[in-house]
Amino acid sequence: MKPHNSYVTVIISSVLILGWLEMRVAECRVASYADKFDYPAINCRKHSAVLTDFGGVGDGKTSNTKVFEAAISNLSHYASDGGAQLVVPPGKWLTGSFNLTSHFTLFLHKDAVILASQDESEWPSLPVLPSYGKGRDAPDGRFSSLIFGTNLTDVVITGYNGTIDGQGAYWWQKFHKGELKLTRPYMIEVMYSDQIQISNLTLVNSPSWFVHPIYSSNIIIQGLTILAPVDSPNTDGIDPDSCTNTRIEDCYIVSGDDCIAVKSGWDEYGIKFGMPTQRLIIRRLTCISPDSAMIALGSEMSGGIQDVRAEDNIAINTQSAVRIKTAAGRGAYVKDIFVRGMSLDTMKYVFWMTGDYGSHPDPGFDPKALPNITGINYRDVRADNVTYSAKLGGISGDPFTGICISNVTIGLTEKPKDLQWNCTDVEGVTSNVTPKACDLLPEKEQKFDCPFPDDKLPIESVQMKTCSLTTVSFF
Repeated sequence: MKPHNSYVTVIISSVLILGWLEMRVAECRVASYADKFDYPAINCRKHSAVLTDFGGVGDGKTSNTKVFEAAISNLSHYASDGGAQLVVPPGKWLTGSFNLTSHFTLFLHKDAVILASQDESEWPSLPVLPSYGKGRDAPDGRFSSLIFGTNLTDVVITGYNGTIDGQGAYWWQKFHKGELKLTRPYMIEVMYSDQIQISNLTLVNSPSWFVHPIYSSNIIIQGLTILAPVDSPNTDGIDPDSCTNTRIEDCYIVSGDDCIAVKSGWDEYGIKFGMPTQRLIIRRLTCISPDSAMIALGSEMSGGIQDVRAEDNIAINTQSAVRIKTAAGRGAYVKDIFVRGMSLDTMKYVFWMTGDYGSHPDPGFDPKALPNITGINYRDVRADNVTYSAKLGGISGDPFTGICISNVTIGLTEKPKDLQWNCTDVEGVTSNVTPKACDLLPEKEQKFDCPFPDDKLPIESVQMKTCSLTTVSFF
């Protein structure tokens, strides 16, 4: 009997041990905390949820459009109680367009990928923008952006370099074939909003423009990696449009269009809407765009562009550095532009200003609406492997004035153009510029530096808070 009793005791003990182990495994599945992240943001949130809490499926095939909508709708109730953040966990999260809410953070885990749906039924249509009057690809309307918001306050879109993939090839093909009935969606767009942060993400293959804040203020865009094929149509990187107090910094952009395009509306529609882009700083940008500009001012600038400060920026294998694009019919102004510290390599043009840029929304523009281009300042520029030093073309009867260029050294390609400075209808001065500028920009005998403001823009003084996020791992 004793051996039997011992055998029974062993069995009972084994069962108890196995049961205890199973309980421990179950406990691990329920609540084993793996990572705690700190991240910078304009505001932290009291409440947090994960996309899977609302039924999200990250297999790259299942649509999560309604999941994002339900999650954000639910979390919007916490706006007056410290706000909320929605965490997109590791996985591939297919979705169509969805709208953000105020006092809200969308946070992408480093292994999270938001995939834009190629099903057009998941992209609602919107009216044309009032300062544009017509769609860019088609006249009547536009698709909502992948991540969209309007009339919002205090919104953060960030992550630990998580990825948003616009899967743009579908849209690029339709554009090239002339099959679009609405203008292509942008990747991220916020309208009529205040206190916006977009940071620390990788954005790839947008259907059209990547990041488009419009009619908004107090915007910080930083730490973005933006990638699109250099032959993809209209894949501008960042387009601040009729915005005030914007800070763009530490971004890396490879684009089929302008890396940054500063805008404020199109011809008579932009003139009537009358909202300028002003108080903008762009610094520590790296751009690659063989057919476009590192920074373009225009061509849609009919609400005006003023007080733009570009500092310590790099362009490689890019068509031009800071380009002004305008035309008769645009009206308004581009003025008080300050550029300091450009490093350029393999450029078609270092300085390029265009006063006959076409592309009007319709024949209704007023050809007598002439733009005022004045107070354009460049200093401390080094460029290598350059084809043309400058092509500066103002408008007959409406010259571009107040151009100042100082401390510039341009190294030319092995086969440079004979006419290095091609200038018409411009007025200004230069100092310490090689090769020597055109006669319309005479060299002053006494060397000087073109101005760059000493004061700081209000957006530069905004300090980030350190926010915490705890993620849960399941075993």
